[in-house]
Amino acid sequence: MGDNFYQNVSGLTLPAFIGHGSPMNAIESNQYTQAWTQFGLGRPKPRAVLSISAHWYINSTMVTAMHVPRTIHDFYGFPPELFNFEYQTKGDPTIANEVIEAVSPTKVDPDLESWGIDHGTWSVLCHVFPDADVPVLQLSIDASAPIGFHFDLGRKLAPLSEKGILVLGSGNVVHNLRRIDWSLPDDGFDWAHQFNNEVIEVMTNDVSKVLEMPRHQSFTLASPTPDHFLPLVYIAGMLHEIGVSAKTFVNGYAYGSLSMAAFSA
Repeated sequence: MGDNFYQNVSGLTLPAFIGHGSPMNAIESNQYTQAWTQFGLGRPKPRAVLSISAHWYINSTMVTAMHVPRTIHDFYGFPPELFNFEYQTKGDPTIANEVIEAVSPTKVDPDLESWGIDHGTWSVLCHVFPDADVPVLQLSIDASAPIGFHFDLGRKLAPLSEKGILVLGSGNVVHNLRRIDWSLPDDGFDWAHQFNNEVIEVMTNDVSKVLEMPRHQSFTLASPTPDHFLPLVYIAGMLHEIGVSAKTFVNGYAYGSLSMAAFSA
């Protein structure tokens, strides 16, 4: 499709990527959660959200298709307040079918019961859409597929932008829990800055170059597993197909080895 197909970019529900960080962001107020709130206030309310979260990382591509998705508390060691948190939104089987049709012939199976909304999704959306009045679906990440598959699937998702569906990638550009340094609550290691800055350069200039990032000298430190990086690849694929680059609407670091960069078109 490309640039010529999407001539009226201003009329599209353009995708975004948000670095979600700790699930504690769901119940805290800080520079990131405030930016997510402003992100929600600064655009028309979509028909639905399709979230690609780092935390639904399985060996196939599925989309939630239940009427009422459950809130998944996929973490441990946090206070009871967080485990009691519920993001009570609805799903939409009709939109699940639209997602399946958009990416055909790539196989996407509907999920009616195994998943729901994990913290990569609800810890962000509780600030973006605090009234939980937008239907939410999740698309799984196929852990067995190469990076090019995820970029191409993002390209196939681009027509959803014309249908009022907000595709949201939720992960972290830099995510290495084994390297966390609790003495650096608001800063990153040099290699984290280096990798994060390179990704910002790519996303704001030529999103197709996100495919080259696994060859970056700091990639294995920034993404020892690809689950948190791949949601960004889907968004880059969508933006490439639509013919626009991204803007960084918030940036920062946590505990040395996490970056909180967020992008929207």
